Amino acid sequence: MDEFLPESTLERLNMMEGILIDSATGGSDQNHVYEHLRREFMGDPQIKSRLPDFVRTYRNLSAFWPYIKNQAPTYAERRQIISAAFTAVVEYLEGAARSPMDDATSDSLKTFDADGVHEIWMKALDRRSSDPEGAITIARTLLETVLKRIAEEMPITYTDKDDLPKLYNNVSKELKLAPSEHSEDSIKRILGGATTIVHGLSTLRNRLSDSHGRGTKLPVRPSARHASLAVNTAGAIATFLVETYEVRKSETP
Repeated sequence: MDEFLPESTLERLNMMEGILIDSATGGSDQNHVYEHLRREFMGDPQIKSRLPDFVRTYRNLSAFWPYIKNQAPTYAERRQIISAAFTAVVEYLEGAARSPMDDATSDSLKTFDADGVHEIWMKALDRRSSDPEGAITIARTLLETVLKRIAEEMPITYTDKDDLPKLYNNVSKELKLAPSEHSEDSIKRILGGATTIVHGLSTLRNRLSDSHGRGTKLPVRPSARHASLAVNTAGAIATFLVETYEVRKSETP
């Protein structure tokens, strides 16, 4: 069937939206196309999480029809409901809510997916725009989870009282990521910058995230750009840690 479908994912998504609108406003004979597209999109975790609830719920147009019929009596209202529900996934595919590093980071973090690290990363990506404070909290949790998982695997002793910078310092020493482990100035600068970033993320999380009660009004409330900075930076550091750990593990007899 693929040879009869548009090449781009966005065009295929628009086709699905059109089929659902036709189904809701008079009927559609494209159920087989809808089912094919739905299987394709449901197989992509990043697209699946942004699909309308009714697409994830209803596997065919026959099941979708009673739902949309009860949502609104007029064709115009049904069109509006369907189009609005596709906004998040369309914006994602158009790049409005996507960072160039998202895919690379997600792929690297699948290494630790058993402990939910990849899931944490996806939650952080989803909340950058809609919930900046929550995204900043998740960004810190992402790094903490990766560090603790590596510590357990190596093993490195840590306690629940260890803060993020201490966890990072202990793990980076074992992974030979401490600046003092290297003689090349440019490498030392990069690794020193990573340490500074971790400390900054910890501070940003404490000042701007929703993880602590606030007795006074903050001078700056986190915006989507603050959340993007925190999430993208945390993702980069977490990816670097995971990839370094895999290299070190492969070098161990």
